[in-house]
Amino acid sequence: MSSAKYNLPNDWELRWSRSRNLPYFYNRTSTESRWQAPDGVDPNVILAFQKDYQNQQQQQEEAAAETRAEKADSPRRVRVSHLLVKHTESRRPSSWREPTITRTKDEALERLKGFQSKIESGEAQLSELAATESDCSSAKKSGDLGFFERGQMQPEFERASFALQIGEMSSPIWTDSGVHLIHRTG
Repeated sequence: MSSAKYNLPNDWELRWSRSRNLPYFYNRTSTESRWQAPDGVDPNVILAFQKDYQNQQQQQEEAAAETRAEKADSPRRVRVSHLLVKHTESRRPSSWREPTITRTKDEALERLKGFQSKIESGEAQLSELAATESDCSSAKKSGDLGFFERGQMQPEFERASFALQIGEMSSPIWTDSGVHLIHRTG
């Protein structure tokens, strides 16, 4: 932790020993480690550090517990359909529709928002548009990606998919592939 916060000499910092479960002092310059405070350091700084460390550990445990609870409430797997619009900065700027994609990120987003408007107005369904307009090979299946579990898709895509309720559609979601509309179907 910060040497300034505990009023330590510049080269010294407080660290936590995992093997002994106690704080110790470490000198970054000389790489010396010791249990006793360096000369001129108030020994009470150890108590302050311990308290801060324990509070930090408690916060991390609470955050981990919240994450576990969210995952427990979350489905084990989801099924989605999506519509992908690629752009020149996509990881593979080509598709079954276009051998070389030349649209910018802004143009890709505008194109996707146009599709989103048609879907939201009831003029079209995502599956219909995905079949003809998506830059993903899943267009052959009307954008259906089938069921998948956590860890199988790009993180941004996965987070959005698992956050949706069945029948719900996402707002535009950016990944390395491009920009997507995601519709959770199962």
